[in-house]
Amino acid sequence: MKDLNYLYGEPLSSADYKTSAEDFVVDEILDIELTGEGEHVCLQVIKKGENTQYVAKMIAKFANVAPRDVSYAGLKDRHGVTSQWFSVPVPIKQSIDFTELNSDSVFVIKQVRHNRKLRTGCHSGNKFQITLRNISTPLDILSRINAVRQGVPNYFGEQRFGHDGHNLDMAERMFAGERIRDKKLRGIIISAARSHIFNAIVSQRVAEHGLAKTWHKEVFMLSGSNAFFEENISDNTISRLTGGDILLSAPLVGKGEKGLTEQEKTWLLPFSAWQEGLAELGLKNERRALRLVPQDLEVQTLDETTIKLSFSLPKGTFATALLRELVKHRDASKDNITDNNKDENTTQ
Repeated sequence: MKDLNYLYGEPLSSADYKTSAEDFVVDEILDIELTGEGEHVCLQVIKKGENTQYVAKMIAKFANVAPRDVSYAGLKDRHGVTSQWFSVPVPIKQSIDFTELNSDSVFVIKQVRHNRKLRTGCHSGNKFQITLRNISTPLDILSRINAVRQGVPNYFGEQRFGHDGHNLDMAERMFAGERIRDKKLRGIIISAARSHIFNAIVSQRVAEHGLAKTWHKEVFMLSGSNAFFEENISDNTISRLTGGDILLSAPLVGKGEKGLTEQEKTWLLPFSAWQEGLAELGLKNERRALRLVPQDLEVQTLDETTIKLSFSLPKGTFATALLRELVKHRDASKDNITDNNKDENTTQ
């Protein structure tokens, strides 16, 4: 993300985050009502210093089911204190007390039966409490808060691209003809490639037009939906934009040119080989919101060099996209990583 353009100019201040697990608190917002009955048990779990897959495997072993039978709404960072929901199949006549799993790093706070397994993305978003420490210029951060409340570029976080951009290196090799047999790894690489292209297009638009200026014709997304449509700018579309009914968007490229503006087609030319590779894999063109607007953004000054931020973001977005417009943030947790196999790469 270092090469992406800033909407409000490059921050003057630097700071550390994730200095301790308690400095990065995430609470998942579940978007469904649990039935209270059924052959699945949904668990709300608080974890500290553990990744989502590790906890899922631990639940599977305790319930004597295969790891693939345990599902969760979204991934959560290892380096933090995070709450999230899991589901595990348990026969109606069987009772399991999952609080026996409780330890210093995992705590089951709720168990509710449900009539189906949780699906990825069934949550609506996440609430964050992020503490910034060792801030060099606190006033610069505070002066940016009101601007950031209006929204920031909806960039994918660097976590999506792997350590030192390894996933993008793999994408280059895959599109050059190397076969990736591992289905899960191939999916990660494809996602990284599309995310990289999306970031580049958004960055280009930020540099040339910002996020407020609209073109003669735009591709809009319906708020709360993946549906999109192309339409000329009019009093009606401006009114719907202002009211939040529709959103400006940028492409997640795939096959064909559906949903691409002429300007976007020009910006995509440097990625033609990757675009063709994605099309050959059968991916369809999709869209993603151009702007990320935090909800209920609050700021608390703890001392002269420490600030706590509280806000909510919709699922699939990245807190680092917001942080980068406020401060040059350094992930202090990377100083203490000793087991890369347990390290997790994103909150979704």
